[in-house]
Amino acid sequence: MQIATEKTPSIETLEAIQNFDGKYPKQLWYLSLVEMWERFCFYGMRGVLAFFMVDQLGLTDQKSNLQYGAIQAFVYAFTFIGGIFADKILGFRKSLFWGGSLMIIGNLILAFSPQDLFYVGITLSIIGTGFFKPNISSMVGELYHEKDNRRDAGYGLFYAGINVGGLLGGAMCIYLGKYVSWHLCFLSAAVVMAFGLGTFIFTKKFLGPIGKSPLLNLEKSKRTAYEIAVYIGSLLCIPLIFIMVKNTAYTDYFMYTIGIVALIYFIYETAMIKDIKAQYKLIAAFVFIFCYFIFMAISEQSGGSLSLFAKDNLDHSLLFFNIDPNVVNNSVNSFFVIVFSPLVGLLWIGMYKRKIEPNTVVKFGIGFLLLALSFYVFYATRFFSNEQGISSLNIFTLAYLLLTLGELCLGPIGMSIITKLSPKKMFGMMMGLWFLSSAFGQLAAGKLGAEMSSIDNASLMTKLVAYTEGYKALALYSLIAGVALIAFSQLVKKLMGEVR
Repeated sequence: MQIATEKTPSIETLEAIQNFDGKYPKQLWYLSLVEMWERFCFYGMRGVLAFFMVDQLGLTDQKSNLQYGAIQAFVYAFTFIGGIFADKILGFRKSLFWGGSLMIIGNLILAFSPQDLFYVGITLSIIGTGFFKPNISSMVGELYHEKDNRRDAGYGLFYAGINVGGLLGGAMCIYLGKYVSWHLCFLSAAVVMAFGLGTFIFTKKFLGPIGKSPLLNLEKSKRTAYEIAVYIGSLLCIPLIFIMVKNTAYTDYFMYTIGIVALIYFIYETAMIKDIKAQYKLIAAFVFIFCYFIFMAISEQSGGSLSLFAKDNLDHSLLFFNIDPNVVNNSVNSFFVIVFSPLVGLLWIGMYKRKIEPNTVVKFGIGFLLLALSFYVFYATRFFSNEQGISSLNIFTLAYLLLTLGELCLGPIGMSIITKLSPKKMFGMMMGLWFLSSAFGQLAAGKLGAEMSSIDNASLMTKLVAYTEGYKALALYSLIAGVALIAFSQLVKKLMGEVR
């Protein structure tokens, strides 16, 4: 009888999960692996969008930038919607499974007919990512007690998983598309997404109660009816999103509307909390969310204008290697994150021991200063070009190194600080708001990129000058944001209370 009991798998409680030994809970490794495969799919698609639309759909550089911004904006806007439905109805697990399934179907459609069914496949991927992305990030937050100081390290590992996927997907998808087949490019994204979903299915038993439906207190028939309504509602959105993605003017109307609704909803949820300290923390979280919007609007030129800049205005020489500039553009950021993330983490630990570690607000400010420096280097590529307007891939890569170091000052701790400052019942919504700010950043990035490429049929030298002038302006914006954040850091610290 005792033997049978020992063989019976135990269902882990939340307390058992959170009271783990060591630096990371075992569940974090599973979730990071799932996210790695999903990010392969996401970053692979992100990296080929602008290039594919110019090369295969015949769009101009300006139109491609606008279209890229619209697609990315919808992807991240739906994370806000997906986060709310997960909080209120589906729970993180079912939301993740539904989103992953839609992403697989969307990429299979793209693999079948990339030119003719491009916007159909992209539409399904948009909805799928919205249900998938914010909820796996929220589950990571639930692995820790509210005051567990290991949470930042956990999100650091999770962030590393994101970038391993980004490195593989960013390099492989553009290579397959340019040199082998666009069918295989999109098929590879579908296959790895299936790996990710399969990994989650086989490891979700270790999550205990994390991510289950918030409606478990209701009758099963009633709960099922609510869930089916969400599934049907998301499918009914397909024609609407299809139309808005193709017409970027509609995207603007949608984004402005959802932005106003999200702001009102955030104010309402904050007002419903009676604890004034908790309200202050949510206001501090909103400050970080707004800063993330600005950072994304500037840094996310990588999938738009920088992708087209790499396509036309860079040589193929990186140190002693001959390599496609678009492969570098799509994957070098993730490569630098993987290499330097542990070193930056050790730097913060060393500074903490010496009691000189900057607080989270100052880290964000430093991130913006490094971002400014990176775009000044992107601007400087004009001084290393030949008469045809072809510049140095080495200088371009150096700029990405600086951009990555800036990203590491806020990316890994951004999601962590949002979960620290938010009540548990608002995790999904606040994580969705974090990604919604990224949606607006993506939209703004597309518009900024389109402004740089507004001259049709321009020479390579004219393109070089136009893009680099734009990068100089973005560097100035970053510099102003970084200085302002550092100047007002003490005020934000007071709003954060005991959270650091």
